[in-house]
Amino acid sequence: MANPEKAAAVAELKEQFSVSNAAVLTEYRGLSVAQLKQLRRALGEEAEYAVVKNTLAGIAAQEVGIDAFEGKLNGPSAIAFVAGDPVAVAKSLRDFAKENPELILKGGYMDGAALDEDGIKKLADLESREVLLAKVAGAAQASLSKAAALFQAPLSKTVRTAEALRAKVEETGEAA
Repeated sequence: MANPEKAAAVAELKEQFSVSNAAVLTEYRGLSVAQLKQLRRALGEEAEYAVVKNTLAGIAAQEVGIDAFEGKLNGPSAIAFVAGDPVAVAKSLRDFAKENPELILKGGYMDGAALDEDGIKKLADLESREVLLAKVAGAAQASLSKAAALFQAPLSKTVRTAEALRAKVEETGEAA
């Protein structure tokens, strides 16, 4: 790789792979510039969608230890480098691909593990991080409420028993 421009492009791709927690490889053949702009807008701040040269992307991925793209870098390729929530990015890509069948999800990686197209779709089917955290918090609160009721039950039972005894004593005392 004698060309300094190519070396700089590989270095930039390596940097993007290093700072992102996930990446999704797509083929954008048939999409217009306006559609690509719409896709970038749909991804928002969560990801950077970059059109890449296959050879340079392959070299950069290998140099950072990512083998998820081997054999998939052919045709017009672009990578969504995920800096935020991978679930939100996967949902955005899946939804955009439904509306624009020209966008093909080829694969990706997340936290060092390779993802195929089905893996990306399964990731997109997950609920957002905030919803999952809210469900965990709700389950924890329900468990705490059950525990509080369980600890409170013997005390209230004792009070009810004492009240019943007092009432019985009064009743038998009045009858005698």
